[in-house]
Amino acid sequence: MKELDLRSDTVTWPTPAMRRAMAAAEVGDDVNGEDPTVNRLEELSAHLTGKAAALFVPSGTFANQCAVLTHCSSGDEVVLAERCHIVQHEAGAAALISRVQLRATSPDSPHLRPEDVAARMRPDGDIHYPKTGLVCVEQATGDGTVVGLKTSAAVKKAAGAAPVHMDGARLFNAAAALGVDASVAARHADSVMFCLSKGLCAPVGSVLCGPADFIEAARRNRKRMGGGMRQAGVLAAAGLVALREERPRLGADHLRAKRLAELLRAVKGVELVREPDINLVFCRLPGLKGTSRRLVAALQAEGIRIYGDEGGVFRFVTHRWVADKDLERFALALKRSL
Repeated sequence: MKELDLRSDTVTWPTPAMRRAMAAAEVGDDVNGEDPTVNRLEELSAHLTGKAAALFVPSGTFANQCAVLTHCSSGDEVVLAERCHIVQHEAGAAALISRVQLRATSPDSPHLRPEDVAARMRPDGDIHYPKTGLVCVEQATGDGTVVGLKTSAAVKKAAGAAPVHMDGARLFNAAAALGVDASVAARHADSVMFCLSKGLCAPVGSVLCGPADFIEAARRNRKRMGGGMRQAGVLAAAGLVALREERPRLGADHLRAKRLAELLRAVKGVELVREPDINLVFCRLPGLKGTSRRLVAALQAEGIRIYGDEGGVFRFVTHRWVADKDLERFALALKRSL
């Protein structure tokens, strides 16, 4: 029986086209700027996001932390949402690498609210205050919601002179849900990153995009952080296929998420948290008997992999390797387990 993995869209494996591209990739020393395949990936990434330049890095966390390090000075303060990835899932890296203070706000909102940003911008001239060095937003959010363009514009306005960095791990999902180009979704951010290995099926890598001088400084910081990858064109080749072939089909994952939500709504003991905006379905299971660990084990015995709950909320993710028939299979298995 085929294993069904709903844990994340990071579990996707490379497509056959990616494997062929990786095998045939033209390479050079990327630390010296000599890898032609990496250069093509960076040029395409900058074009798609509407930024002047781009930098290929190993991971999404790396991209975010490289952005924080490049935007900020030691001792600066970063304003961001309490539930965002940088706060919750990057292992305290901002404190370790950039030595910045995170000022988390909007705890009851899936995204950073403009009024919360405006209320937390530090005034200049008082030596008691840290400098607000950066405002970080997510698009789409880790809660699977898509932030409206008017809200993004309002956050940028509230940030004033402070730059805005966008954690766009699922930027192209957000753009598809909004019905706009990624450059429009990222318009109100000074820098933006996106993941190639979330939903797009590339095995490794993220891209950080922004102004040319920012990316030049970020390239030095990538070296300092150990992210110079030499003949990285083998990996970048998969990223090019991801952007050209997998990016346009993300809407299909969103439709499957909506179908999965519909199926789960019909299962007794399941409570949907919200209608999915993208490919992430969140629910609570008040009908669950025992711990989530027992549920995870029971489903794995049937060839279905999920993560346990986080704060009582389960997340199920559709992606390239989840078919329509898999959704019904999962809903029936969950019904039996409950």
